[in-house]
Amino acid sequence: MKNKLLIVGTLSLSFLSASVMAKVTPEEAAKLGTTLTPLGAEMQGNEAGTIPAWTGGLNSKSGLKSKDPGRPDNPFSDDKPKFIIDSSNVDEYKDNLSAGQIAMFKKYPSYKMPVYETRRTAAYPDKMYDLVAKNAVTAELVQGGNGLSGFDTTIPFPIPSNALEIIWNHITRYRGGSAERMFSAIPVQSDGSFVEVKLNDQLVWPEFLSSGREAEDDNVLFYYLQVITSPARLTGTALLVHDTIDQVKEARRAWVYNAGQRRVRRAPNVAYDGPAAGTDGLRTTDNYDMYNGAPDRYTWKLLGKKEVYMPYNSYSLLDTSASYKDIVKEGHLNPDFLRYELHRAWVVEATVKDDARHIYAKRVFYIDEDTWGASIIDHYDGRGDLWRISEANNIMFYDVDTPWMVAETLYDLNSGRYLVTGLANEEPRFMTWGKKADRRDFSSSALRRLGR
Repeated sequence: MKNKLLIVGTLSLSFLSASVMAKVTPEEAAKLGTTLTPLGAEMQGNEAGTIPAWTGGLNSKSGLKSKDPGRPDNPFSDDKPKFIIDSSNVDEYKDNLSAGQIAMFKKYPSYKMPVYETRRTAAYPDKMYDLVAKNAVTAELVQGGNGLSGFDTTIPFPIPSNALEIIWNHITRYRGGSAERMFSAIPVQSDGSFVEVKLNDQLVWPEFLSSGREAEDDNVLFYYLQVITSPARLTGTALLVHDTIDQVKEARRAWVYNAGQRRVRRAPNVAYDGPAAGTDGLRTTDNYDMYNGAPDRYTWKLLGKKEVYMPYNSYSLLDTSASYKDIVKEGHLNPDFLRYELHRAWVVEATVKDDARHIYAKRVFYIDEDTWGASIIDHYDGRGDLWRISEANNIMFYDVDTPWMVAETLYDLNSGRYLVTGLANEEPRFMTWGKKADRRDFSSSALRRLGR
């Protein structure tokens, strides 16, 4: 089974339209926490024994405590690779790799993939499991699949029936409710040289604001604020986003503060394939967090499930004794800091609609069944050629019951350049969880004050 695509349900499932309603019956929802994990993944391991059963994940009940919850200790520091995939043996493992991953081996002889024991560490707080179970019987797609109703906070479709529901699970997945980060975005040139762009950002769901969700948050999924702190030419540039649940009904609200012009302006191009600041043209707006924003420019197709080698439990990338130069190398990240594991992924194909435009004509998503996070995405250009591959280096922040990533990479196969976002080895701190924020902190006037 590990070498074949696992088709889920009947063949017609792959072609369900976005307008299909998605509530499941209470009997189906009762599978959550029994045959399915509380988030909807298969509870059991695979037949080959290379993927274990989920037994609760690595969470705050595990007894593990790190010195810094924002930069957790590596609980698997004694693990050694089971084997290493490289350009000499990639054909032996190609059935468990994406097309983009295979292309990386062909382009870079130095590219390696150390494969470790699979550890299903994903876990949420119990109160989030309760919300997910409720969503299973109440949440529906609306606006042709571009919005949600009957949805509360996170994971509307733990038992999905089509591709768009899976994408919405990724978009709405739990990321701690309120989180603040210090990190770097590093555009890497083809010769390996780079100048890092340092940023602070804050992500808050309305439910986790000091006053809780109010009427004005009705169509808001989360609030996001980002400030660039270096290099000097970009210092002070800030971005504010009110991400809406239904972005067709009400477009994402975004503002930027331009330090050079010293003014705040609306930014309608902070969406879709609009260029992202500080990334040297290597990332579109909707590349951030692997994928974000309105899904209306694509036709979505569910291909099934597949066992793939994905970055997982990538705690070595948090090593503060390592510098960015130790990790960031010519062509790709240093394999010595990477960890891959075999996990089951939902495979979703997105094809740009005939009446829409996007620089990525097609994307193929590999979405981790345990977290609903997109872990690998292959991007194709308008000629149908493979262009870019992105990977999320996932970890479990076990102190706060939150799975997220420590870095995401976006490799450009044509230019030989790449972008790595999220590294914080050289920063004084990384994640701050549960910081109280007020709705006024995410207003355009607050952005103006921040600029001054």
